[in-house]
Amino acid sequence: MPTGPCRYGDRVQPLEVVGVRMEMPSNNPIILLKVVGGDRYLPIWVGAVEATAIAYAQQGVVPPRPLTHDLFTEVLAALSAPVTEVHITSVKNGVYYAELHLANGLVISARPSDAIALALRAQAPILGAPDLLAEAGVEIPEEEMESGEDEVEKFREFLDQISPEDFGEPSS
Repeated sequence: MPTGPCRYGDRVQPLEVVGVRMEMPSNNPIILLKVVGGDRYLPIWVGAVEATAIAYAQQGVVPPRPLTHDLFTEVLAALSAPVTEVHITSVKNGVYYAELHLANGLVISARPSDAIALALRAQAPILGAPDLLAEAGVEIPEEEMESGEDEVEKFREFLDQISPEDFGEPSS
């Protein structure tokens, strides 16, 4: 996955989507990103529609009619400006910020939930700013994870130990 400077001048780190889950007892959807090759995770609270769009993209579900994120991906491709990268850039007062980087050179501000849903559909890398990962990321060393568990179970255990207050107000 390519890395490069985002407009904030930081070196970005590649992230992978671990999964989407409902945080209990509030039933707020949350997405968990993980630094590729690292042990730092980034939880982001998202809206229900975006959580569904992200889960569908991860599972390869193709709805009979395009969802908004599917449509937007098709429109960008038709305009020769597909999403080439998504940067999760910062969190301020519990609100996360992201950027869509398009093939035509444009950079567009976006909610991380929408950006992630588009990145998955476009098969574009998701990159995180180091300052954001240091501020809002949670380190879970691999040796603390049980060797036989799959990623979903690790995510569930992680979510059982955190609350939205650990990271600020829920944001999409």
